[in-house]
Amino acid sequence: MTFSRRSYQKELLDQDEIPFADIQQNMKELDFINTWLGGHAITVAAFKLLSRGKKEISVCEIGCGGGDNLVAIYNWCQKKHIQLLITGIDIKEECIDYAKSRKTLSSTTWITNDYKKVLFDTKPDIIFSSLFCHHFADEELILQINWMKQNSKIGFFINDLHRNFLAYHSIKLLTRLFSKSYLVKSDAPLSVARGFKRNELKRLCSEARTGKATVTWKWAFRYLIMYEHEGA
Repeated sequence: MTFSRRSYQKELLDQDEIPFADIQQNMKELDFINTWLGGHAITVAAFKLLSRGKKEISVCEIGCGGGDNLVAIYNWCQKKHIQLLITGIDIKEECIDYAKSRKTLSSTTWITNDYKKVLFDTKPDIIFSSLFCHHFADEELILQINWMKQNSKIGFFINDLHRNFLAYHSIKLLTRLFSKSYLVKSDAPLSVARGFKRNELKRLCSEARTGKATVTWKWAFRYLIMYEHEGA
């Protein structure tokens, strides 16, 4: 395995006709991993920065999967007495069905569609993705970053993986020892191989014409991209 270039090997989760029970187990374990390795903490911190202390705000996640990131944001907003309007978008009906089963997100607007085909009546204040970008080729990512910029009122953020030797072998060992999901065992290390280096993310932001976007490394082996509209 070389880490000088991104892998474009397809993950199992990107395939069609995976049994719902297997997807459900995969999403439960991803929620656990995101909780204990800091993924949710990064998402909530980025949301906090962009929300700037507002007491009413709308957020949209593209590639929302089972909704665990949205639960983390919702729980934080509840503690801060912030009124939150949530939209979750995912192309997989099975993921949306699982997300809908969460009582915490009962008032969420769920959209089963390719995010690019979604037209908002009112643009969300904040758009974000977490562990979504690495599923796409660079050309698609430039379009994705542009879409997030054009469709958000305040700005957007992206929480995704740092392609790194230690991250790859650590998650491979941890999932081999503790995971009960063949999807997680296969896709978790492959996701790292499909992840990014800082200079790659900066180049993508530059090509998407988001000159003010920042790229920051976060533990454990994540990169956070943030963009805020002028005057937002």
